[in-house]
Amino acid sequence: MNTQIVAIVSVLAALSGIILGWQGKSRTVRQDTVADATKDANLSADIVYIKRGIEDLRVDIKVQGQRYESLSESVIRMDESLKSAHKRIDKLEAK
Repeated sequence: MNTQIVAIVSVLAALSGIILGWQGKSRTVRQDTVADATKDANLSADIVYIKRGIEDLRVDIKVQGQRYESLSESVIRMDESLKSAHKRIDKLEAK
């Protein structure tokens, strides 16, 4: 009878060890999954932030390009006006 009790206790101890080990492993897997999901979410948020920043820079560059073109046109018109003024001044000096 003593050996039967020892055998039953041993089997119960082994089963409880297996069950506790399995539960611990499952818990660790869930925690790892949550940690990985959090990292992925943060990475995705950072990528979205970077994309928005790049889009803002593209818009700024486009606006700067338009300003540059406008300024270039103004300089060309002023250059033509200056040439015309020089011609008139030269005519006045010739008289």
